Amino acid sequence: MTTVAIALRDRLLVCAGEATDPDGWTTETRLEGRDLECVAAVPDAPARYYVGTVADGLFRSTDGGETFDRLETEFAAETRAPTDGTATGETHESDRVTAVTISPHDSRVVYAGTEPSRIYRSRDGGDSWTRLEGLTDLPSEDEWYFPPRPDTHHVRWLEVDPADPERLYVGIEAGAFAYTPDGGETWHERPPGSRRDNHSLATHPDRDGRLYAAAGDGYAESDDGGETWRRPQAGLEHTYCWSVIPDPGDPERVLVSSAHGASTAHMTSRAESYVYRKEGGEEHADGEGDVSWERLDELALPTGEGVVRAVFATTGEPGLVYVVTNRGLFVTHDFGDSWTEIDIDRPDELESRTPRGLVALS
Repeated sequence: MTTVAIALRDRLLVCAGEATDPDGWTTETRLEGRDLECVAAVPDAPARYYVGTVADGLFRSTDGGETFDRLETEFAAETRAPTDGTATGETHESDRVTAVTISPHDSRVVYAGTEPSRIYRSRDGGDSWTRLEGLTDLPSEDEWYFPPRPDTHHVRWLEVDPADPERLYVGIEAGAFAYTPDGGETWHERPPGSRRDNHSLATHPDRDGRLYAAAGDGYAESDDGGETWRRPQAGLEHTYCWSVIPDPGDPERVLVSSAHGASTAHMTSRAESYVYRKEGGEEHADGEGDVSWERLDELALPTGEGVVRAVFATTGEPGLVYVVTNRGLFVTHDFGDSWTEIDIDRPDELESRTPRGLVALS
């Protein structure tokens, strides 16, 4: 049995079924009315979920997504009113939680990123939190900005190195890729070749030091834990990249979702986005060589006009990737050669919604 959680702007869809059978999946709606930003999960028994929101902080489920409780995180930057309409006249303090991830070394270690850019760590599954200092002391901080809200910026992505529990990678939207090799004691930013507008990062459990970045200013890869980067772009005709995922069975195979720009990536009224795949091959020092991206067209996976940028997730099975867009939930068992739509209970109005996050557990 596989469970897939889809974070939308106003609800979380928790879908369950068999990966090999697109029919017969169940769909439950959670956190309806909340303004969701991100989701992360671990396959505990039962599964544990963390969901970041725009105005109501961070939520956690410890019963497989049946119920969610708002955590007392004390991430506060300002006082905001709840968004669910259940506490008229009341306010509480909370940050916009824009990124959350769980350490692959210890599922009780959770990291959360906020707007404005700060990072917090919990070592007890979310019961208590400590801020990692030093991120906003980096020299480029005064150049960070998020264009729709130019007086701020946020942590868009957090990723823990699968070979080193103290090494944390951070994507700032927009302004920098940063990393700490020692659990937040020291920070490094903007290493050679790294992207500036990082939207998502990924690692691979079978390749020490391998790091993938999908950014508004293109795609990049690192083989030394983010210290240097190359930029294989050949064949990638749409370079506003959003989601990236490597094949769990082969670190040289990569999927990325992309568009020409922010509006065609995120706005359903102007949407036009695509999915590209890169296979292994010899690569030159300039990041090119015979490695080339292939656009995955004419498949059961909708792309192009009317489709917002895809979000990917995997359970770790080689070749297996789930993808969600405004057109639905899809799965591939052969890393993009073919796709199947999963039959979930998805109200028609969700075709006008842009998914914010996706996790898959088996």
